[in-house]
Amino acid sequence: MTDPSSPYVLIDRALGFIKKYIDKYHLVDWTPETLEKIVREYPDVRAIVTSGGRPLPELIETLPNLGLVAVMGAGYEGLQTDRLLARGIAVTHAPGANAEDVADHAMALFLGLVRRVADGDRRVRAGLWLDPGSIMSMPSIRNLRVGIVGMGAIGKLLARRLTAFGCQVRWFGPRPKPDVKYPWVASVLELAQESDVLFLAHRADESNRGLVDMRVLEALGPEGLLVNVSRGSAVDEEALIAALRTGAIGGAATDVYGQEPVRDTRWADVPNSLLSPHIGGIGRGSWENIGAMVLDNLNRFYAGQPLATPIPGS
Repeated sequence: MTDPSSPYVLIDRALGFIKKYIDKYHLVDWTPETLEKIVREYPDVRAIVTSGGRPLPELIETLPNLGLVAVMGAGYEGLQTDRLLARGIAVTHAPGANAEDVADHAMALFLGLVRRVADGDRRVRAGLWLDPGSIMSMPSIRNLRVGIVGMGAIGKLLARRLTAFGCQVRWFGPRPKPDVKYPWVASVLELAQESDVLFLAHRADESNRGLVDMRVLEALGPEGLLVNVSRGSAVDEEALIAALRTGAIGGAATDVYGQEPVRDTRWADVPNSLLSPHIGGIGRGSWENIGAMVLDNLNRFYAGQPLATPIPGS
């Protein structure tokens, strides 16, 4: 129940699924079409809730009293955080809040790709039944060597799930971690060379844009598979599509893209690919976690207390 004296908080209308978890505040939706009116009517707003995958509209950044940008997920690579922080605007995020669901979705993509679930569905519906070529090339999951890029919350959950399936797990990150028992590999290229399946589960930023390029894809090889639940910016998308068309890699499953939402048809006839519309972090459990973290940061902000989850470096 909203307290009549609670402050107004602007929220991206696309994030309606977490509104019920933070409705102690007066939440005002914004859309690109209504933003000018909203900013005019609520010039004293001090906090906003948004996603971190794209820049804030300039009109929001001009709000004179803006003091908090609360990101409803772990990633914030789309925001111009340096500019916000330089103005004294705090930025928080929700690290690990949806890690379980992202790891589960990555496994769903992985299993669907390896076991050719979508292909089988299409064939049965078309009355074609089995594809002998697919049967001959389908590996046993327990025999696969898996490489994970990024051993944060999602990477660790993925490793645990994959180990339970019998897969051999290695990983790459900027540096080894003493608490991670899986073998560390010094580069993405080396990891691709040693893997049958390469998972991308790292936090994307400018330092790893285009991390997976044609060299990495060719290192995976014609039987290698790529699963991306990180960000579209981590992969040279044109190189990936070309590699799938030519058979340079065996297949790819992705939940993220260079431009979202995908409005063109570039993926329409790409073979050996399994796609989902950036839904990896969606789930009621994740929404509850995210809502709780956003609410905690809002409460602390308005109470003048240290924020719970400021972005690193702030």
